[in-house]
This record gives sequence, C-alpha cells and structure tokens, in this order.
Amino acid sequence: MEKHDGFMRALKCRECGREYPLTATHVCEFDFGPLEVAYDYERIKRVLTRAAIQSRPKSMWRYRELLPVAHEPTVGLQVGFTPLIRADRLAKKLGIREAWIKNDAVNFPTLSFKDRVVSVALSRARELGFDTVACASTGNLANAVAANAAAAGLKAYVFIPADLEQGKILNSLIYGAHVIGIKGHYDEVNRLCAEIAGKFGWAFVNVNMRPYYAEGSKSFAFEVVEQLGWRVPQHTVVPMASGSLLTKIHKGYQECIKLGLAPETPYRVHGAQATGCSPISTAHKAGLDFFKPVKPDTIAKSLAIGTPADGFYALRAIKETGGAADDVTDDEIRDAMRLLAETEGIFTETAGGVTVGVTRKLIASGKIAPQDSVVICITGNGLKTLDAVNGYLGKPREIRPSLREFEALMAQEEKALKS
Repeated sequence: MEKHDGFMRALKCRECGREYPLTATHVCEFDFGPLEVAYDYERIKRVLTRAAIQSRPKSMWRYRELLPVAHEPTVGLQVGFTPLIRADRLAKKLGIREAWIKNDAVNFPTLSFKDRVVSVALSRARELGFDTVACASTGNLANAVAANAAAAGLKAYVFIPADLEQGKILNSLIYGAHVIGIKGHYDEVNRLCAEIAGKFGWAFVNVNMRPYYAEGSKSFAFEVVEQLGWRVPQHTVVPMASGSLLTKIHKGYQECIKLGLAPETPYRVHGAQATGCSPISTAHKAGLDFFKPVKPDTIAKSLAIGTPADGFYALRAIKETGGAADDVTDDEIRDAMRLLAETEGIFTETAGGVTVGVTRKLIASGKIAPQDSVVICITGNGLKTLDAVNGYLGKPREIRPSLREFEALMAQEEKALKS
C-alpha cells in the first residue's frame, strides 16, 4: 500500500465532522460524538475493481482496501465469505417470491459474525502496538475475541454478564482467555469496561478500538453484493443489539455503489429486535428518532442491549432507506428458529430466530411485498443457545431393538395423522 495508513484518511466525528489521528480513540472531545474511519475513496476506486476482488482468496479480506488496516491483516485471515443460500422452501412458508439466507452461523472460527469485527480490531490493535485485547460482550464477541487472540498470541480479557448461556461461557474459557462474569446486565458491563480501558490502556475492541472494530461488519454487506452477482438486495433484515451491524451494512452497500462495484438501485434495510429488549424497534414504530433505554428480558441474550450505542444511527439508516423495524416475543423466536431449521436445515441461535420472525411479520404486514426479494441475516449458530429451545422440541420416542415395536410405532403415527 502507498501510505503508512493504508487507505484510511482519518477518524471523523459522526456529528460535527472533526477529524482525529488514526489512534485508539473513539469519542469526539468537542461534542462526544462517535468517531468512525474516513477513507480515501478516490485512491480505492483506482485499485478495487470486481476483477481484483475476485482474484483474491475467499475471505472478508478480499475487500481489504475498505477495511481499516494500514498493512496486510495479521489476524483472522480465513474469516468471512460465508454462504449466501437461496431459501426457496422458507420463502414459500413466508409468502415471498425470493428469500436468501446470509449464513454467518458457519463463520470461522467461532460460528458468528463477530469473527469479522474482531479480526479487524485485532489486526489494527497489533499495528498500534497493543499486546492485550479485551471486550464487553453478550457472548458471541467474547468467543471471537478469545479465539482470535489465542491464534494471534495476544493476551485476552473478556467481560460478560454472569447469566450468559453456558455454551457461550465455555466457548470463551476453552481458548484460555481471562473470562470475568459481571453480576449485572450488558450496559453495566460496558460502563465498567470503559473505566478499565482508561485505567489499564488495553485495546478494548468495542470501546477505544470501536471505530476500527465496527468497520468489519461492512464485509457482510460486500459479500452479499458480490454473491448476488454485484447487486444490492431489495430488502435486508438485520438483527439489532447496539444497532452497529445495521448501520455498517447500510454503509457497505453505499460504498459498493460509490465505487461502481454495484449499480445504484433503491434498497431497504430493516431492523429486528426481541420484544423483551426492543428500544430501537419501539422508537421506530412510534415514529421517533430517539430511543428510550430499557432493561432487557429476553432469551435472545446476544441482542440484549438496553442502551444501544448506535441506536440513533440505526433509526436514521432505517428511515433513510424506507425500511421498517419490528420485534418478536420469545415464543415467536423459538418458532422461527424451528421454521428455519425445518425448511432450510440451518440451526440458528436466538438472534437468527429474531430476524426470521421479524421478516415473517414484515411480509405479513405488507412492509415487504410478496413479489420482492429479501436477504435475512443469520449471525450466529444454534449450538451456542441450546438452552433457549431445550424442552420446546419434544423428546425422542424410545423403543426396544424390535421390528415389531417399530411397526407398532409407525402404525400409531399413521393413526394420529388420519385423526
């Protein structure tokens, strides 16, 4: 790359536009607005073509000019380029012409989209000279930081609500990270981490490294555009916790259009939340451009952020694109998880149940037209949230190893179907 900072120009305040050096900082000192990475798009346009992208290895780093690293990435080189699956059986059940599943439930190495943001944050942290990384997490981020730090030889501290799903706790401990359970909800964990980041000077991926970290989510959008044959989808339904993924998918689509990688076409980005933690969707449905913080109470723990850092910007992106937002109850989440599994053979965590459930609502209410096409974002694997469906799926029927007993069982099933 030509310059020490790669294709990054500066960190820029999303409110007042003031620019800052490309260091580990995340808040404007004048108006406390969040900082994000600004790029030199003219230089990028000269080198980042469809042909250049397609000649590269199939990972998120094939779009590296649009990701905030100064040099070649050093962490998570295999992350991304997850399948985009045409989901015809699900589409039929939902009552829509065409549905696609972007399946980050099989992302490497920890089976969630958080591997994307972490590989960017850790690659940048190394460039800035950090040897200890950390995060505040509702689960998936903790797993991704622990695994990617282990592979990169970095020391890791992950801070989580103490009542997280056991699977996600074990998935952080196995990598040797220092796992700290906090007796409180995510917003309390996050506040503590902001204090620790200032005191200890570690690279907190979603605090002082947030401007770089958040950019990794754009790769989700870049892949969708490429996998659809270089076009932006009509509708994209995105789960919302902090709201960052939705805003970055919107930014990713805009960058593809700006750079000529995709034609300029109208598109809508829709937000999905759990009813038990729905500050953004509640605000949108009320026609407000601000949200009221809530105390989370939902099985979708990966989305349980009551004071979403990017909630305001998510509301703006939904409004700008003509999208909508909705939410689903715990029972609707489980039902949607089961629907996706039974139609497409994909086992999603609770957050995916939220996106599928909300997609169903948006189609039923006419906000997504039956003749349209939709991409549904699946961001994590169902093996991580087994507790959520345990006891809701029935039990195996047991028989002795006898053909007669099996025939009797089949006869019973046939009788039940007829009645």
